[in-house]
Amino acid sequence: MKCLVAVIGPTAVGKSQFALHLAQKFDGEIINADSRQVYRYMDTGTAKPSHLDLSLVQHHLIDLINPDESFNSAIYQKLANDAIKNIQQRHKLPLIVGGSGLYIWSVIEGWKIPPVAPNAELRHSLEIRAKEEGSYSLYQELQKVDPVAATKIMPNNLRRIIRALEICRATGQPVSKLWQKKPPTYPVLIIGLTMHRDNLYRRIDCRVDEMIKQGLIEEVKDLMAKGYGLDLPSMSGIGYKQMGNFLQGKVDLTTAIQQMKNETHRFARHQYAWFHLNDARIHWLDAYDDIQDKANSLVSAFISGLSCKQVNYEVH
Repeated sequence: MKCLVAVIGPTAVGKSQFALHLAQKFDGEIINADSRQVYRYMDTGTAKPSHLDLSLVQHHLIDLINPDESFNSAIYQKLANDAIKNIQQRHKLPLIVGGSGLYIWSVIEGWKIPPVAPNAELRHSLEIRAKEEGSYSLYQELQKVDPVAATKIMPNNLRRIIRALEICRATGQPVSKLWQKKPPTYPVLIIGLTMHRDNLYRRIDCRVDEMIKQGLIEEVKDLMAKGYGLDLPSMSGIGYKQMGNFLQGKVDLTTAIQQMKNETHRFARHQYAWFHLNDARIHWLDAYDDIQDKANSLVSAFISGLSCKQVNYEVH
């Protein structure tokens, strides 16, 4: 099957289980497109697939590196493309699944990511500036030099802000201008899961509570005991930062949990800056409904080489 199915949407909308069903039905394998699941030892807070899920369907690009190792979109893109090719060669259906718009579109649109080597001295100076002036000052600079890239990066994502500024300074051009594209030759079906914001927020809050019950605090404590500090990019992720602050006595547990929920709400809103509801390439389905039959019809028609418009399904 020299094609690709992408399952995208905001966090906690139900992408993983939805994709697991598709992979089982259509003899597929799943390629992770979550920027945090690439890290080892970070399981609960990243909502990694369970051992049962991993035994049911082959998953790729999970547990690749330690939390203190470097990772970026260029590395991800290469690994994802290699996985897609490998799955296709074995006549199985590759499904790329996740909420990282940067990772998803770099593969689907075939971005030519600027080959700019890391500048340790510049990064260090920008990190110091962020500590002194606040990370939002760097975000404001990015808004001035590259407003397009700024819309794609969360104001608190210091690592990506610094990388964008690094590329701008190295090339003299906005990073968004350098995002050349060469789409893959194989066809791609993009299925987006969405739901009303109130329903999504309730799901997020329930998932956060479940993560606490499943041992997120203990997971963060173990990571810190291993020497992984909260200043690492991996540990700045939602959940790890808040629970780390709690363990350091900076906030109480109730406050940390609420901060985690609020940050996840904000992150979900930001994901729609990557996945637009009016994007004609995306077949949106309301995850609050029973959508498996609709999805099965979409994928069946896609694999058969039919136009998705010929399938009788409802787009939300």
